[in-house]
Amino acid sequence: MPIRKKIAIAVTCAAISLGITNTVSAAAKSGNTPFQATLSGEFVYKYLIGEIAGQRDQLDLSSALFLDLAKSSQDSRLAERAAKTAVMNNDGRTAIEAVNLWSQLDPASTEAHQALTQMLINIGKLNEAKPHLKHLLANEEGRASGFMFLNNLLARQQNKAEVLALIQELARDYPDLPESHFAVAHAAWGAGNIDLATSELSQADKLRPGWEMAALMQGQILLGQSPAQAESFYRDFLEQNDNANEVRLALARILAGEKKFDEAKNEFIKLIEASNGNPEILVVIGLLSLQANQLDEAETYFKDALNKEFKDKSQIYIYLGQIAEKKRNDDEALQWYNKVATDDIRYVDSQLGVANVITRREGIDAAIQSLENLPNLTETQRAAVIHAQANVLTQARRYQEAYDRLELAVSTLPNTPEIIYDFAMAAERIDNLNTMERELRKLIKIQPEFSQAYNALGYSLADRNIRLEEAKTLIEKAHELSPDDHYIIDSLGWVHYRLGNLDKAVDFLRQAYSQQPDPEIAAHLGEVLWQQGKHDEAVKTWDSALTAFPENEVLLSTSKKFKR
Repeated sequence: MPIRKKIAIAVTCAAISLGITNTVSAAAKSGNTPFQATLSGEFVYKYLIGEIAGQRDQLDLSSALFLDLAKSSQDSRLAERAAKTAVMNNDGRTAIEAVNLWSQLDPASTEAHQALTQMLINIGKLNEAKPHLKHLLANEEGRASGFMFLNNLLARQQNKAEVLALIQELARDYPDLPESHFAVAHAAWGAGNIDLATSELSQADKLRPGWEMAALMQGQILLGQSPAQAESFYRDFLEQNDNANEVRLALARILAGEKKFDEAKNEFIKLIEASNGNPEILVVIGLLSLQANQLDEAETYFKDALNKEFKDKSQIYIYLGQIAEKKRNDDEALQWYNKVATDDIRYVDSQLGVANVITRREGIDAAIQSLENLPNLTETQRAAVIHAQANVLTQARRYQEAYDRLELAVSTLPNTPEIIYDFAMAAERIDNLNTMERELRKLIKIQPEFSQAYNALGYSLADRNIRLEEAKTLIEKAHELSPDDHYIIDSLGWVHYRLGNLDKAVDFLRQAYSQQPDPEIAAHLGEVLWQQGKHDEAVKTWDSALTAFPENEVLLSTSKKFKR
């Protein structure tokens, strides 16, 4: 038998069941055609060979024999058997031929049409799949769910305009079905036709007022244009549909993303009440409370999540350890951290917490040694430990020791982006700028999507007031990769300041400072304002930041330089 080229085809369980139980006697009872004429010795022989081949995993032979028998006997069950065997063998060509025959011999079979539809779509033959989709949607009982599943079925198709055209044609016969309009809206959104998507969702809402699925999609579309618009839409919807918990969850996520933590927390609390204490939501509220430094509340929510059998208990132990540290209860912190088992994926994270406690109790060297003794670390875990050790040394201003440790690490863990980045920053702290630049360029080469490498190199050049156009290009690349990163936006402001573009500089620095009131961003913003002649606003910016960060060196030196 010639070897056929295999075509990998994924077929859903709904399309084809792999349970194969046909027997010769069952085949002989087919209602499709009189079997007496074909139930010859040759037929029985081929059937038995097909069975034996299947049992011996010779699936190509088995499927070929069953397909041959189906063609000669015109029995749909043999075509079905051939199709299922071909699918098991990942033989796409035979599977499609067999399923096609199966649907012809048994045109009422939903399973046959589902299987053939899936296969044709998977190889991009949408026009050939269309009549089978129409056949499936003609069944009133499954029509609504069919339209809701359409976009998932077609998700891998690259030509989104073709997908939209197909779904529009399928929906045309069902103008009074909300799901048909939803399907068109989904396809239109995927094809970038926002006006059509919005129009179809509006029609769906008229047919089914308060439909949460349609509201969720409308909110997601608005979110791509403006978080404020999405927030407003969801709030209006919830005023009329208070029990729409999926919409409430979407609103809470938007609020958290916009750093409106108190408002987000209020929405999550409502979800807790509606879900009878869902542990995942309890953890989210705990994190929002921790973000707001509401330690007692955070602790309560995390413990409630543990009592509700939250799956990732080790993560909760670490959060509770961090809370205990913030409360200056080191003994309790150690108890929580040490609950994480040594074979747990979060074990190293827990031991970093232990090292924090040891730093306060016994000093930096003892903390570093405790991390040195951790057994059986993966490369990723080793990198995390080295990062933590270097960070402790840096905070203690032991810059040369941090550099030496990281220099060793880049030789033992080569091409580890985080370690290379840390080493470059350590080199900058000891004024080894050639090494810093070399390592950052190496990092950019091995991981071109590492935005912080572009930013660090560009900012360093701008801060030293050299190669400013190159600095601007590097920072703009970083901004392209991470457009919402406030440190990168700060760098954009700083390089424009160095280039003399004060208005642009202030715009970027205000944006960065509004996102994150960081002391160094405040120092930069104040300096540019001062150079613009806005001395009062500059002093106000510095003084406000100094209240929160009285010991920040960059902020102190900048404010003293201009205020003296």
